[in-house]
Amino acid sequence: SGFAPPTQHVLEKSEVAPSKLSMKQKDAYEPLSSFFRPTTCRHKDGQTLIPCPVGEGLNTTECLKNKCCSSKTSHELTCYMPFKDNVQLTFRLLVLVAGGFFILGCLPFCCNDFLRRSQCVNPLRRANKEIEQIVRKKRAHSEDVYGLLLD
Repeated sequence: SGFAPPTQHVLEKSEVAPSKLSMKQKDAYEPLSSFFRPTTCRHKDGQTLIPCPVGEGLNTTECLKNKCCSSKTSHELTCYMPFKDNVQLTFRLLVLVAGGFFILGCLPFCCNDFLRRSQCVNPLRRANKEIEQIVRKKRAHSEDVYGLLLD
């Protein structure tokens, strides 16, 4: 009786909160899996066609939605499973390894440049106190000389 009524709307049991927070683990790894397991719908003469697990009598749109290949020519199956594309996998791995080697090759140059500019690591970047005092004295002396000349 001493509690104030809540000002925010509270969901009833019959209402459902729309949430997309619960992602399946399969959905999260799908892009990574598709990168390392590329597929193609190009049919070669020696390959056997495996029917799509969803069904054989699907139209082209339903076949593509289920990640299957639709046949445009007169094959035995109108909707079949895609094939592994080893050429695409080789190309992707080659680009990935070449990129890694490029980054590893540039890393020493970047670290060297950063450390060379750093005052705490490079003693030549630190200010020398004796030189600072000499420069201050010369500036003060030159200001005095120029001040006398202008008067």
